[in-house]
Amino acid sequence: MSNRTAEEIRGGRVMSTQMQFDKALQHERDIEANFWESQAPKVAGLGVSVADPESVHGPGETQRAINWLGMLDRYAQSVDQRVKMAGWMETFAQRGGQLVIHGAAVSDLDFFAGRYDLVLVAAGKGELVSMFERDASRSPYDAPQRALAVSYVHGLGPRPETPDTESVRCNLVPGVGELFVMPCLTTSGRCDILFWEGIPGGPLDVFQGIKDPGEHLAKTLELMEEFTPWEYARATKVELTDANGTLSGRYAPTVRKPVGRLPGGGAVLGVADVVVANDPITGQGSNSASRCAAAYTAAILERGEEPFDEAWMQQTFDRFWDFVQHTTKWTNAMLAPPPEHILNLIGAAGELQPVADRFANGFADPSDFEEYFYEPEKTEAYLKSVTGG
Repeated sequence: MSNRTAEEIRGGRVMSTQMQFDKALQHERDIEANFWESQAPKVAGLGVSVADPESVHGPGETQRAINWLGMLDRYAQSVDQRVKMAGWMETFAQRGGQLVIHGAAVSDLDFFAGRYDLVLVAAGKGELVSMFERDASRSPYDAPQRALAVSYVHGLGPRPETPDTESVRCNLVPGVGELFVMPCLTTSGRCDILFWEGIPGGPLDVFQGIKDPGEHLAKTLELMEEFTPWEYARATKVELTDANGTLSGRYAPTVRKPVGRLPGGGAVLGVADVVVANDPITGQGSNSASRCAAAYTAAILERGEEPFDEAWMQQTFDRFWDFVQHTTKWTNAMLAPPPEHILNLIGAAGELQPVADRFANGFADPSDFEEYFYEPEKTEAYLKSVTGG
């Protein structure tokens, strides 16, 4: 059940940024739903630039203190969710699924819970999400940590240092926010996404009142010229992919309890962002959603003829949480001002390619950060092991 048709989604506003790494892409290959893999840019690396705080004082004058590119073991890809969700809905119907176009309310779920073995809820916001209780023990933030502003563009030039390598760029501006630049496949072909994450109340938190897409892009470029002139230099000829190619907003990163209880006594199971909505600073949303779908599917198949009761729902979520807890921990850590040992690690990656590569591949498997990221002692030991010191 969807409140929009496939055509309405395809012709509507962009819904997100997304970058899927190999494990998430593999889930789509496994069920033969990877329709766009041959068309989408194959992202081979992930780069980090850090603006020198001392040089941030005027358009074009900001310098980079750190700049490196880590190489991924296997490529990543980004497909505009307008393309992907619309295509999947059509395929679902073609493969025999019943697709109902109707905005679901709690009363609908009450009805379905009595008629179906299992009801799953995948919603971004609104009445349905409010059925799921916030898990305070897993949600350290109760307010948005970034103001988000997205532009999908054509015409971005290649990166001068690595013109032949498709890569995601993470540009960190200390005390201000982050700019992410990523290749993508959209409704009109290959494009790039320019994505500002601004600290609330800071100089990047200026998109709330902007309704005009052209004005949104102009503000994006103006901020790039001031804070990331090395990216602005290749963006002087960009234009929006379409009139719906911008998005802005903010939300508090939240983990919710997986079982939603209905007025009639039934229960429903939350999926993906309903239960784990991390900030997009680490680009993990679509990866986590894919993992969630794969974990739930496996649990459904294993259940056989047994009922999908509340205990099973909790166990099924716990299985997903075993993986996604690492994503949540890392994402929340990246929202905070970096401690000295993390700055040292990011700096070392500029001198030591194995460190850059390992950090890049952590986006594909965030559990690896447990080994060397959070504790200064582990970071120091890891860097010594790489340098032989």
